[in-house]
Amino acid sequence: MSGEQLTVGVLGAGRVGTAVGRQAVRAGHTVKIATSRPAEENRLLTEVVVPGATAADPQDFADADLVIVAVPLNKHRSIDASALQGKVVVDAMNYWVGVDGFLAEFDGTRSTSEVVGELLGDVRLVKTLNHIGYGELEVEAKPAGAEDRRALGVASDDAAAKALVSGFVDSLGFDVVDAGELAAGRAFENGSEIFTGRHTAAQMREVLERDTARV
Repeated sequence: MSGEQLTVGVLGAGRVGTAVGRQAVRAGHTVKIATSRPAEENRLLTEVVVPGATAADPQDFADADLVIVAVPLNKHRSIDASALQGKVVVDAMNYWVGVDGFLAEFDGTRSTSEVVGELLGDVRLVKTLNHIGYGELEVEAKPAGAEDRRALGVASDDAAAKALVSGFVDSLGFDVVDAGELAAGRAFENGSEIFTGRHTAAQMREVLERDTARV
């Protein structure tokens, strides 16, 4: 595993957020975990569930190189977006009607991340980490160059943000496939071939090429 050592904020202490946090700590990153509750109330949980990470408030993300949003999508309007302005933000959320209920703003033709980006404001949004199970994130990680290394797609309208997040994903133990602009994140969403399967980088590129050819 490789990449620049970063300060990473994780918004959400559910199964996805804590799995990403643990893997980021293993990769040598500085990790801060925040929820809607004050940091002091999360301190013991963080110490036990994500050893090596620090409990934080969203305002403590000021020095974070990137922030991962890993809350249920139906909680998106409760996110303290003020703490994210100008930040590289990873959208790891998924729209599950059975869990989230029907959300009209996510039921159109745009990718969920395009909608999320508008709701969050002036953020440099990158879509990734949503199409791998929280358990798989820890057990399937492999060093760069390993045979059959699993790939994750990244999509963003901001090339520099995408490059930073790509390095972070690689450090977690996964190859990275650049899917293009943020709208392309639709190819990773719930129900897609990429979402429901496991792919190497070459296999994922083939899926993306087929999807593009259909458009």
